[in-house]
Amino acid sequence: MKADLKGMDSHETEAWARGLGLEPYRARQLRQWLFKGLVSSFEEMTNLPKRLRADLTGKASLSVLEEVRVEVSRDGTRKYLFKIADGHLIESVLIAEGGHFTLCVSSQAGCAMDCRFCLTARQGLKRNLSASEIVDQVIQVRKAMDSPDRLTNIVFMGMGEPLANYEAVVKAIRNLISPEGMNFSHRKITLSTCGLVPGIKRLGKDVVVNLAVSLNAADDETRSFLMPVNKTYPLASLMAACRDFPLPNRRMITFEYVLAKDVNDSREDALRLAGLLSGIRAKVNLIPLNPHSATDMVPPSEDRVLGFQEILIKKNFTTIIRKSKGQDISAACGQLSGRYG
Repeated sequence: MKADLKGMDSHETEAWARGLGLEPYRARQLRQWLFKGLVSSFEEMTNLPKRLRADLTGKASLSVLEEVRVEVSRDGTRKYLFKIADGHLIESVLIAEGGHFTLCVSSQAGCAMDCRFCLTARQGLKRNLSASEIVDQVIQVRKAMDSPDRLTNIVFMGMGEPLANYEAVVKAIRNLISPEGMNFSHRKITLSTCGLVPGIKRLGKDVVVNLAVSLNAADDETRSFLMPVNKTYPLASLMAACRDFPLPNRRMITFEYVLAKDVNDSREDALRLAGLLSGIRAKVNLIPLNPHSATDMVPPSEDRVLGFQEILIKKNFTTIIRKSKGQDISAACGQLSGRYG
């Protein structure tokens, strides 16, 4: 079986190269070509001897996602539909934000979490993505950009639950932030979870990234209605894990709160949320529900959203109303489906 170099970290690549009788600097060259040169074949690695390039072609694979379709929104958001090796489809979303870009990547084909407001959940889980399939979303999008260096932020908020694919996601993150990998700042990498408590506890010990928690309710009954994961990891255990999560100076945990009319948008809900987050270095992203065919819920009125925000601000929480981008191409929060046609 061929080695999958995009899925290896620096130590694994060096050990693999040593096994072929190569000097350690060859491993560093390989990673520079893959993650900085963004090449798709060994033939493009022009500082390697021709004989070595031919030998590597038989011993390792440079898996490349197949671009099926790119859709461009009126607001400039770009949604990429990729086909992975076994034919499943995944989506990545490139979002323009001022002078830079953020890429929303997928960690699974489909999702098993079954959140009520999420279209991805309707197809169930197909499979986990490998570390190379996660990283290659970044590589292929960056390769297609006119100014690749303007892609500065990566968010694990696409299809799937990142902490349910823990090992591959952490390995991908390490390749994203490694100096001899893609060299993103760990301050610019955010992982969003629906609340898998054991994974949150591991993540804080294994890698430094920003944590975002999809919360969406401040009481167990409502949250279990919206997010079945709450029946396994209720709010008390989730909040305890968040309080224990190691935060570098001046960092906060982001709590994402999708607002649905008459479900979780009342004044009482806002006050409960403020109480729940008390003592946590927290900021809140309010996201008016993106309606789609998978749910009969609808977003609240703008006044209701602003009133909810005002209550949280008065309780001294940084609270941002996140305007969904790419709605006209189904690229907004909760809309990714991984379907074509």
